[in-house]
Amino acid sequence: MKEWLGNALRLSKILTTLLRFGLLEFVAAQTRPSWLRRGLAVLGYWQNQCGPRGQRLRLALESLGPIFVKFGQVLSTRRDLLPPDIADELARLQDQVPPFASSLAVAQIERALGQPPETLFADFDPTPVASASIAQVHFGRIKHGPNAGRDVAIKVLRPGMLQIIEHDLALLKVAARLIEKIWADGKRLKPREVVAEFDKHLHDELDLVREAANASQLRRNFQGADLLQVPEIFWDYTTSEVLTMERMHGIPIGQIERLRSEGIDLQRLSRDGVEIFFTQVFRDGFFHADMHPGNIYVADRGPHRGRYIALDFGIVGTLTEFDKDYLAQNFLAFFRRDYKRVAEAHIESGWVPADTRVDELEAAVRACCEPIFDRPLKEISFGQVLLRLFQTSRRFNVEIQPQLVLLQKTLLNIEGLGRQLDPDLDLWKTAKPFLERWMNEQIGWRGFSQRIRHESAYWSKLLPQLPRLLHQALQPATAASSQDLLLRQVLKEQRRNRRLTLALIGSVVSLTLVLAVATYGVVRLLSYLATMP
Repeated sequence: MKEWLGNALRLSKILTTLLRFGLLEFVAAQTRPSWLRRGLAVLGYWQNQCGPRGQRLRLALESLGPIFVKFGQVLSTRRDLLPPDIADELARLQDQVPPFASSLAVAQIERALGQPPETLFADFDPTPVASASIAQVHFGRIKHGPNAGRDVAIKVLRPGMLQIIEHDLALLKVAARLIEKIWADGKRLKPREVVAEFDKHLHDELDLVREAANASQLRRNFQGADLLQVPEIFWDYTTSEVLTMERMHGIPIGQIERLRSEGIDLQRLSRDGVEIFFTQVFRDGFFHADMHPGNIYVADRGPHRGRYIALDFGIVGTLTEFDKDYLAQNFLAFFRRDYKRVAEAHIESGWVPADTRVDELEAAVRACCEPIFDRPLKEISFGQVLLRLFQTSRRFNVEIQPQLVLLQKTLLNIEGLGRQLDPDLDLWKTAKPFLERWMNEQIGWRGFSQRIRHESAYWSKLLPQLPRLLHQALQPATAASSQDLLLRQVLKEQRRNRRLTLALIGSVVSLTLVLAVATYGVVRLLSYLATMP
């Protein structure tokens, strides 16, 4: 009863918020049946509708709390489902919430690590330096052990988050089912799938061990490369509720004037950003999928000064070899303006129906992409390009792959960073050599030799076993041959016995008939003799 009452109060708050921000009329326009649409329209008649609908939706989500803010952020990446004005506005959502009490953070650390912060860390700062809906960050210095004296950032999970998330997710799932039933475009929007995707990302972010593992993987991928700095994870001070990592010193990527005043080469940064993106996607198939300005810094000291620093690894994307090959072929075909190859790749991958006409899909892709070539980045909107591509995809029944949604979001983040750092950056010219080199490594002689070297370890183990494996492979066939020979002999013997049996039966029957005829003849003969005088 208490849970039901809580849900009812939360739903009433959501409806009140929709009324306050003038969103009921927008909802009513897409609602069915007609009586419900008219009722919502009457309720929405007195609404305050100041500002565009996208802005009002963003403000409504911000007022509903941090979980709804994060849902709006995830929703903003689904430009295949949303109108452009709403997607653009939701992309502006900022995950900023007041910090929780320092005493709660201290208690959380002690509960997770088994000792109070003052025992584990020297100069632990109880005042958080950053706060978000899921966690907040404190600075400190490791007190004991081989890493003593290392400056660290300690990320502490917000207490009670699991209960809050489960409660709000339950409401979102109810809302998704309602949208699917009463909204005219509900099935195409796939609300339950979107909420399920959000559910997965949110629960992943709640496990700080998973985030730490993501950071370690990304750091290992860029080890020895002077492109991207990733903080080291201190596993002795990390649990699912507390994450301790190396403290990084830098300037937020959004502070352009400060970067200029520090003498940072912005053009090099913009080129490096493109290379980092394509390296993560095509070389590693593992990429940071939350590269908004709050999570990207630029080092302002030490040997890596002027290099990118990545933070917050709660959301990462992964791609299979098939995905990477498909994307590389499409990117290269785009850069070469080979739209027929783009159409063929979509059909070969099975992402469009097999009976799709190549020439029609080619013409549609050309209309989307041709206007953006030979223009600087400042004159290109990837949002508009993606929107037109998604509209084309709906027309040709293209299946938007879930693993590419985060990639689309990351590409839009890269676009935003590029516009800030170097609006004249030619993305095509910067990316094309990298992609061509990558494709050569995959399908050229270099790629063949690399795969030979990679497989050689397995071959060295396999070669000595070949005689035994060959014997094992032939053994079942030999046994089978023996069994077949025995079976043929048995069948042959059965057929012989059957013939003998039939012959014996025939002989017995014939003898019986002969005896019967002979007996009948003898009886008739005796009877005849008996009648004679």
